[in-house]
Amino acid sequence: MANIKSQIKRIRTNEKAQARNKSARSSIKTAIRRFRDAVAAGDQKTIADELRNASQQLDVAVTKGVLHQNAAANKKSAMAKAANKVSK
Repeated sequence: MANIKSQIKRIRTNEKAQARNKSARSSIKTAIRRFRDAVAAGDQKTIADELRNASQQLDVAVTKGVLHQNAAANKKSAMAKAANKVSK
């Protein structure tokens, strides 16, 4: 454990941020999983809804600094490809 007061505070704030980021990453994974389930089911309306929802969550994560912009773009691109593949 740190002895310096500022370092103790830093550890506390890092733990809070870590918990917040973990929650955000978990919700993103859930949204992507729901999208994949919709793709497996093949329902076009559900696929569109889940794609929109997952994309919004990825955008929020980028804004909050949870995910890197390119990582989110790669995930969104892969989901869009999967959605287009089903629609054909």
